[in-house]
Amino acid sequence: MSQADPFSIEDAHLAQVYAKRPVTLVRGNGSLLYDSMGREYVDCAGGYGTCIVGHSHPRVVEAIKHQASQLTSCHGSFYNDARSQFVQKLITIAPSGLSRVFLANSGAEAIEAAIKIARRSTGRRQIIAAKGGFHGKTHGALSATWDAKYRKNFEPLVPGFAHVPFNDAEAAKSAVTSETAAVLVEPIQGEGGVRMPSPDWLPILRDLTRDTGSLLILDEIQTGFGRTGKVLASEHFGVEPDILCLGKGIASGLPIGVALANDHVMGSLAKGEHTSTFGGNPIVSASGAASIDALQEDHLVDNAATVGAYFKNKLDKLHANYPIIRDVRGLGLMIAVEDRFDVYNLLQKGLEEGVIMLDAGRNVLRFLPPLCMNKQQVDRVITVLDHLLEVEQVGRVPSQTIA
Repeated sequence: MSQADPFSIEDAHLAQVYAKRPVTLVRGNGSLLYDSMGREYVDCAGGYGTCIVGHSHPRVVEAIKHQASQLTSCHGSFYNDARSQFVQKLITIAPSGLSRVFLANSGAEAIEAAIKIARRSTGRRQIIAAKGGFHGKTHGALSATWDAKYRKNFEPLVPGFAHVPFNDAEAAKSAVTSETAAVLVEPIQGEGGVRMPSPDWLPILRDLTRDTGSLLILDEIQTGFGRTGKVLASEHFGVEPDILCLGKGIASGLPIGVALANDHVMGSLAKGEHTSTFGGNPIVSASGAASIDALQEDHLVDNAATVGAYFKNKLDKLHANYPIIRDVRGLGLMIAVEDRFDVYNLLQKGLEEGVIMLDAGRNVLRFLPPLCMNKQQVDRVITVLDHLLEVEQVGRVPSQTIA
């Protein structure tokens, strides 16, 4: 099949809701991707953070192949060996009190479940979320998401949601009351630009929710599963949630969403009140169990911390050399470079030079590579980025710079 075929077929028939890049990806290995022409790319996008243990990890591939030969579908109304093995392993890396699991098919679905669980458990309706936060595009998750570009064309949204500024303790203290069912936040805002909180932000929210009898929901869909150099980003802040939402990388790129809570909170749902036809699919479960094994046996959480610090240090040096960079921030292998200009050209030129990057807003580059990334691959990325920034800075005039 020629490279043009996927272009013409997808452009002609798929819903035009993605900003396409002119590359047909056909193969991956670890932190590298290959297109239909055989060109190699260092993957700093990781399938938008989904390929955490690396593309086509042998353990994961074998688990998927084996399970596909055994059973491909099993509804939650039956027991299943692959599902139970995955859940058992998942509980071992979750906070100790969160021993009940709801399995879904995406991060947004995990958020939808968390909202319903919080309202059912507390008997309250108000959900407090953070400005700048992103929690998904289904209607409930969208009501918690802040950015108007996602929300405005789909109003009215689900009632009962309010937003406070991220990292603003005083605003949170005013907003969280005895009428609040839950506070829903990302420990580090991902789509919002890899926004880092102060060390006391999450502990303050934890205290506020306990004091008011409301619940703390942590959206670790992007930050969890080792991304920040710890299994959960909330570990950096010494906070455990009442409801934890996970997704993206848990099953190495297969569709998954997970909401975890304790017996009491999750037990508020009656049988049939919230289910999913595909939730806990055996193939996805097998991939998830193998991904947890790979995360632990390959020491990928430690690698994320070590290589992430190396990557950030290299980016800090670029920051010192290029005034067009405003800031470098992040933890582990979740890093952002905030620039003083629109990064669209950097994304496109980077692709031409063999580096796949993400944005997080018009002037922020975001890096979410597989956690198996090594220092040599970081150096390749830095070499390309150094060249692109040099060209950008030489060709830029003050009037084109974002203040």
